[in-house]
Amino acid sequence: MMELMKRKDVPAELTWDLTAIYNDEAKLTADMEEIRRLTDEIEKNCKGRLDTAENIQTCLDKFRELEQLRIFAANYCNLAASVDYGDAALQERDEAFSRLDAQVSSRLSFIDSEIIAQDEALLREAIAQGGPNQPYLEDLLRQKPYQLQPETERVLAALRPAVNAPYQIYNMAKLADMKFPPFQAEGEEHPLGYSLYEDKYEYDPRTEVRREAYKAFYGKLREYENVTAAAYQANVQNEKIIADQRGYKSVFDYLLFWQKVDRSMYDRQINLIMEKLAPHMRKYAGLLQKIHGLDKMTYADLKLPVDPGYVPPVTIEESRKYITEGLSVMGEDYQEMIRAAYRERWVDFAQNQGKSTGGFCASPYGSHSFILLSWHGQMSDVFTLAHELGHAGHFKACNAAQSVFGTNVSTYFVEAPSTMNELLLAHYLLKTNPDKRFRRWVLSNMVGNTYYHNFVTHLLEAAYQREVYKIVDAGGGVQAETLDRIMKETLEKFWGDAVELTEGAELTWMRQPHYYMGLYSYTYSAGLTVAAQVCKRIETEGQSAVEDWKRVLAAGGTKTPLELARMAGVDISTDAPLLDTIETIGSCIDEICRLTEELA
Repeated sequence: MMELMKRKDVPAELTWDLTAIYNDEAKLTADMEEIRRLTDEIEKNCKGRLDTAENIQTCLDKFRELEQLRIFAANYCNLAASVDYGDAALQERDEAFSRLDAQVSSRLSFIDSEIIAQDEALLREAIAQGGPNQPYLEDLLRQKPYQLQPETERVLAALRPAVNAPYQIYNMAKLADMKFPPFQAEGEEHPLGYSLYEDKYEYDPRTEVRREAYKAFYGKLREYENVTAAAYQANVQNEKIIADQRGYKSVFDYLLFWQKVDRSMYDRQINLIMEKLAPHMRKYAGLLQKIHGLDKMTYADLKLPVDPGYVPPVTIEESRKYITEGLSVMGEDYQEMIRAAYRERWVDFAQNQGKSTGGFCASPYGSHSFILLSWHGQMSDVFTLAHELGHAGHFKACNAAQSVFGTNVSTYFVEAPSTMNELLLAHYLLKTNPDKRFRRWVLSNMVGNTYYHNFVTHLLEAAYQREVYKIVDAGGGVQAETLDRIMKETLEKFWGDAVELTEGAELTWMRQPHYYMGLYSYTYSAGLTVAAQVCKRIETEGQSAVEDWKRVLAAGGTKTPLELARMAGVDISTDAPLLDTIETIGSCIDEICRLTEELA
């Protein structure tokens, strides 16, 4: 039986190389000392003096210098900890930096407080001067109505580790304490872990293996149901308290404020997809049941491949060719970034105990990106890597074009460049081979991975999350039983009688970390909506659309999501782009059904 390796036993070539940030611990220590020194300097020279545009600019220039060091140190510590939650030394180092960061934020909270306290005319004067500090000042002007007293802001900044504790508790329970025993299926013993289930067994065409893995996986989750619910309850109550104290009308307004979108854009994504996409996905579920000859379609069967006999294994080296050629429309510079990602070990491919699940991309300002995933040798891994390289390409462009203050991209838009890469890769594959079986395989990867992940998995999370926040916003609380009920009702509403929600489905709320990141889950569908429309432009208009998209990537956080989309030729102020994307998904499913009949 294959066991997950411990981190120390993983071959180096499967891991990322964090020496691109720091090549030894001494440099990290030196930067932490420099952060302390700069904090002293800024506090000494700037506190009580931010009453002129010139003094504000001088202070923010020095603050930008400090921010660069904080970003490097924070990423280095956090990335190292994220691949081995069982390593106490790495966890302590990460927490130690978090404590330092909170102290610095508390001491320097006067910067925002003093600038916001000035007359609006002075802020606008400083903004009008332009330069690298302009995005920061524009954000402060937006925050002015919600700023608390300086002492309150200082205390809130100092409490940041405690406020962020629920997410840390969630990760420790999930990745350090939760040990999955092996399970029996088809006369064999199979190893089980978080990433093994999510990246392998959910897709396994062997019905007994897949369903027994599901049973064992959710059985273990249930043992941690109450502690996970307590962590989540603490997180949402923290957000509600802060929203109330700052004077927002609701916790939704507070969380959406930072995304620079309004409630109507948030509700539209959830409402239209729950209503309009559900019939298409129920049809897709029925197709899977028919293809696999299942007695019934259960929640454990939804990630099945359409063509289990046509799932060629993919090596890491082969993925390089797929992605480099598939994204060639983005130009030679973009392709060189992809080659560098493989050559310079930007990616952590390893499967090991205690590693974060799923995939993410961290892009520290002043360095290249770092991508985490667990490689299982499937085409879904290739799409995941293309997705994360979309984030890398986005921040490579905006980090080069903007100051560190101009790279805070709204989460409403941030998933557009990543999902765009998945679509470009799929469209490239469709052009490489006219064979009907190959075409069905590619289309099923689009529906079963790209669209399912962003328009179903994360969208259902968002619909569930909205109901949780409604309760919290009304002054209520949520416990495990309540969270189970909301998740089950959400799944029932979307899948109807097309899918049997086997025991454990109601615990799906325990699987995602996005709930600790505000209203993040729905933004996957929002980003893919923009990407789908821009991809159509690239298909029909060619290079001019590509150049528009590159300008959007470089704009970073200097524009709102509405403005970024308009730069790319998409108007997300209306329902049209989302409805068109839903119809595109429906057309893909219809074609998969038609091809299945023809191939039969």
